[in-house]
Amino acid sequence: MNTGSWLPVTWLYVPGDRPERFGKAVASGADVVIIDLEDAVAPVRKDEARANAAAYLRARREEGSGAVQVHVRVNDLAGPRGLGDLAAVGDLADAVRLPKVESAEVLDAVTGAPAYALLESAAGIVAARDIAAHPRVAGVALGEQDLAAELSITDESAMNHLRLQVVLAAAAAGLPPVPMSVYPNVKDEAGLLASCRAGRTLGLFGRTAIHPRQIPVIRQAFRPTEEETARAAEIVEAAEQAERSGTGAVALPDGRFVDAPIVTRARRTMALAHRLTAPPDRPQPASDV
Repeated sequence: MNTGSWLPVTWLYVPGDRPERFGKAVASGADVVIIDLEDAVAPVRKDEARANAAAYLRARREEGSGAVQVHVRVNDLAGPRGLGDLAAVGDLADAVRLPKVESAEVLDAVTGAPAYALLESAAGIVAARDIAAHPRVAGVALGEQDLAAELSITDESAMNHLRLQVVLAAAAAGLPPVPMSVYPNVKDEAGLLASCRAGRTLGLFGRTAIHPRQIPVIRQAFRPTEEETARAAEIVEAAEQAERSGTGAVALPDGRFVDAPIVTRARRTMALAHRLTAPPDRPQPASDV
């Protein structure tokens, strides 16, 4: 698993046919903004949405404003529209998100920005390991609503089984942790919080949002608890003491020993707790295009 010191926690979708919202999304506090050219855009407005995204990204690059990553979800690469989207924005976006990926072979056509593969079907889940291992893939995520509809899943435990398969595929390929799929009820903040906490226990990390009001709830859910932070601090202190004394083993006050991966995780926990306790950075919105 990629264990870099900074990983996105919140990913906010914004419809590609609403360019007046692009700058506001960037200023929302989300770690990543995803301009959506696919599901959020009616077929008759898809050309307009593509042009909006390309114009905004081009202006953003010229202005040199890049504090928040901006990704673009293109249309399905199985059709000509998806390939056209990729040609228009692939060299401008910080990353592209590819819907309905069902095989590693479709990724051979991807050039330009790093690619995130969305697994939204039974075929995509079956091929998850090959897709995650493709050299063009920077991360994978689930499209749970389409997947649940295809498989007629109504039990959360069955969905957890599929989530774990993707978590395992990403980790085996050395990719970042898998973010959770969107929570569709923007008014149900208690449900969102509980869902995020349940996903966290499965190894999922962070979540895509469809409204800015979901961002602080997601941050709260993935912020380490006081107990977890205290435990991490104890481990880090023991590791630093072992380094100062020149001993190889790291022993905790209660007599338990921990190894290097546990120390690395503890340091990551402390950094995440610090980052998510402070309010998110809110860059000034760029000029709407």
